Amino acid sequence: MGLSLLNLIRHVVSVAFEVYSWILIIRILLSWIQHNPYQPIIRFIYEVTEPFLRIFRRIIPPYGAVDFSPIVAFIALRIIEWIVIRILYYFTLIFY
Repeated sequence: MGLSLLNLIRHVVSVAFEVYSWILIIRILLSWIQHNPYQPIIRFIYEVTEPFLRIFRRIIPPYGAVDFSPIVAFIALRIIEWIVIRILYYFTLIFY
């Protein structure tokens, strides 16, 4: 029972990271095209991704017109995902 619950948690966390990664990719692509920022879906994307991106914008200033912070944020998100999934995997080994 405990092992299947841990596997379920690990899977849900993995899917959540994947969904957030795709939302972050969409946000990056939106910066390349003209769009209506008041459209509800686009507002949602901006509201969900802005707190995470703001962390990296404080660290990495834009270079001219190019903002490298979303790329670094995406890489950091993948590293955080890897760490969290590894920790959950080790919990499944401990409780197995």
